[in-house]
Amino acid sequence: MRVQKVRHNTGYEFTLLDDKGLAIPVVSNFLSYLRARGCSPNTLCAYAHDLQHFYRFLKSASIQVQEFTPRRTLDFLKYLREVPSRGKARTRPAIRIDCGAAPQSILQLAPTTVNRILAAVSTFYEYTILTEVVSDGENPLRKIPDIATARVVPRYTPFLSLTTKQRPVRRVVRVRTAQRLPRPLTDEQVTKLFGALTRRRDKAIFLLMLQGGLRPGEVLNLHLEDIQYGRRRVTVRYRTDHPKGARTKSSVERVVDLHEPETLATVSAYMLHERPSDVSESETHLFLVGGGGKKRHEPLGYAALVKLFRRQCERLGFHEPWITPHALRHTHATRMWESGMRELTLQKRLGHASPESIRMYTRVSDAAMLEDYHRALKREKKDGVL
Repeated sequence: MRVQKVRHNTGYEFTLLDDKGLAIPVVSNFLSYLRARGCSPNTLCAYAHDLQHFYRFLKSASIQVQEFTPRRTLDFLKYLREVPSRGKARTRPAIRIDCGAAPQSILQLAPTTVNRILAAVSTFYEYTILTEVVSDGENPLRKIPDIATARVVPRYTPFLSLTTKQRPVRRVVRVRTAQRLPRPLTDEQVTKLFGALTRRRDKAIFLLMLQGGLRPGEVLNLHLEDIQYGRRRVTVRYRTDHPKGARTKSSVERVVDLHEPETLATVSAYMLHERPSDVSESETHLFLVGGGGKKRHEPLGYAALVKLFRRQCERLGFHEPWITPHALRHTHATRMWESGMRELTLQKRLGHASPESIRMYTRVSDAAMLEDYHRALKREKKDGVL
């Protein structure tokens, strides 16, 4: 059982194939439904692989989709907690198993991955109920009112929340996940990274992410008309037509002010000295592939961006797995919050649809906590407590 990826003129298409190499009809129809809703290729890929885990469980349990009941969800959860992960060791611990020789490490699926699979299966059953593939009309992954979340004071409440009967819900079967602190780059790491960059293009890309908080896909989808040098701002537009599949995550367009002179000055220097001058007028993407290779004049893709960032980090000795291009956006958000930017304005600047998405950035960093701790100590010494 595997996931097949096929590229078309309109994008990528994902299909779940059974052991005989045949497409599973209900999954293909479900993925087509998601594609019609406008879901990104990354979302379709994630759903396909999540349902791959689910159908492997159905095969191991010798049951069909219609026979998956709420009681079976506990068996499914146990199955997911025992599935080995093919990813690299990052933040989740490994299980040491003694096989008679040297101990071996088996990586389990991360709790966030397990919850994502459960959510994908729940959405899949909502589709099967809607299309009457499952006749009983009950979603096996039940949801119950989340009373604890409803009582949290700082929880985001939508406009006219008192006029609606919608209340927070949660799935009965889920895995506890850790609420991690943001991991921004240190000032020393930022200085070393930008000091090692030699191309104006690379420096302009990373400055837009560090000082503007742009996502990698948003930077790669910038066009020439999106840069307003006189007003010192960048317009982030929703685009899905990048030839190499880079997409803007959010469908909400926004304007990002860049009053640090270094960022737009670097973009201007790239336009004058590095961007190919013999490029076609129809090519309006800002960042293009340089050099003299076959891909010259093509828009820069996400894989190339990740590769050049990883290469620079390896040269500088940054081996932490969380240091990715997206870490520059985390660094910007953390700096803005610690410098006094309000939560609502930070939400708008980052392009998040809900304040719940920026809760990670608004947690007090270790440096700010240490500063308050020292201030409290000085106050206690002044009052003669210590």
